[in-house]
Amino acid sequence: MSTVAFHTLGCKVNFYDTEGIWQMFKAAGYEQVSFDKQADVYVINTCTVTNTGDRKSRQVIRRAVRRNPQAVVVVTGCYAQVSPDEVAHIAGVDLVVGNDRKTQIVQRVAELRQEQHFDVQQSVGNILKAKDFEEMDVPSFSDRTRANLKIQDGCNNFCTFCIIPYARGLIRSRKPESIVAQARKLARAGYREIVLTGIHTGGYGADLQGYRLAHLLQELEKIPEIYRLRISSIEASEIDDGLIDVLARSRKICRHLHIPLQAGHNHVLKRMNRHYTVEQFADKLSHLRSVLPDIAITSDVIVGFPGETSAYFAESERFIQEQRFSQLHVFPYSPRQGTPAVNFPDQVSEDEKEHRVADLMQLSKSLTEHYATSFVGRTLEVIPEEPQLLKNGENIPLLDFRALNKDDTTRGTWLIGHADNYLRVSFPVPAGVSPQSLVGEVCEVEIQETGWNLQLGRLTGQVTWGDKEDLVLN
Repeated sequence: MSTVAFHTLGCKVNFYDTEGIWQMFKAAGYEQVSFDKQADVYVINTCTVTNTGDRKSRQVIRRAVRRNPQAVVVVTGCYAQVSPDEVAHIAGVDLVVGNDRKTQIVQRVAELRQEQHFDVQQSVGNILKAKDFEEMDVPSFSDRTRANLKIQDGCNNFCTFCIIPYARGLIRSRKPESIVAQARKLARAGYREIVLTGIHTGGYGADLQGYRLAHLLQELEKIPEIYRLRISSIEASEIDDGLIDVLARSRKICRHLHIPLQAGHNHVLKRMNRHYTVEQFADKLSHLRSVLPDIAITSDVIVGFPGETSAYFAESERFIQEQRFSQLHVFPYSPRQGTPAVNFPDQVSEDEKEHRVADLMQLSKSLTEHYATSFVGRTLEVIPEEPQLLKNGENIPLLDFRALNKDDTTRGTWLIGHADNYLRVSFPVPAGVSPQSLVGEVCEVEIQETGWNLQLGRLTGQVTWGDKEDLVLN
């Protein structure tokens, strides 16, 4: 049997696409092996968000070539799309495939394996002219307890720091009936949480006639097999009254939204070509919280963007504090060739970026602790993702709690997962219960201790699978 190995860099969308490519290889009779082992075919799904992403992609490609020089090496993803000639010149690469042609990979590999001598093949077109969503069936995921469901590809925003529209093209929405069928299939396969994802998830439906994300959510809400839905990311400008009404009435959509801010000052936002002001952003969050008081709002922030003065950063930090995010993802601005911002004046020094990242990471910890504290004594629904063995007297990895290292209750197996509000929660498995029987299931956990990185709780029950109208606790 022929073997194939995969390595994926970058975002959730890339990981979804890799799973889709694997399903096609599987249907063709291939066996998947670890990327660290010899394989007949290596597929590298690349990232190009930063220059560092390009470098890491090249390193992985060369690693595959060294592992088996006779293998067919396929490079796809964003780096392959943006710089196909550069990728093709890497010794050992056999096939370069663009982001809208991944469904061709298995057939192209079959053709290459039949030839004894061949040049590097490229299948990369002008992604900005792509009109249709590339459909790939992903009925399950390797080593995942939550299922990603890709609903769209591409982005129309053209932020001045971002290469993604040139790597992914403009918005192409998946047909609603295809999404509904895929969601039902994933739920029936046992996934209790489905994460709706895409390059610009909130832009879903921009290329459809009068059908947007709010309509899709209403359709998915009706599927009895689905227990929990999460929106991976959404822009503030895409949250309208109709969507807020759907969120407020839903019993399945997680009370968590990831809403990228990127900068907390209007001058910087304008230079980034973001389509909102800080005042509009704050109004949107205020409206959301008036309807959903417990909602967790996480965000992305870029520090050190060209022209962000110390005064602008200080204002941005104050604004972030006021908005009470439950967590921040903080990134130093990284110049990306091919984007307008790389040529902007007033570039910020790397040392200054590093200081600003540290400041906001500290603020993020404080914000998370503040949000988590309000749930002490309350019960959250947690889907455990992995076990972790904790021993008395040792430092507990990833935790920042005061008394646990001295507490005998830390002996035994603990499980770690996410609540619907995206808090990471850990709890001990009761004696006589198999930890694996709880992984991927919906557990009710009473929160007892909170911190910036992880919350500790006590298992109080398990939700039996079925329609959410008839929940039964064991």
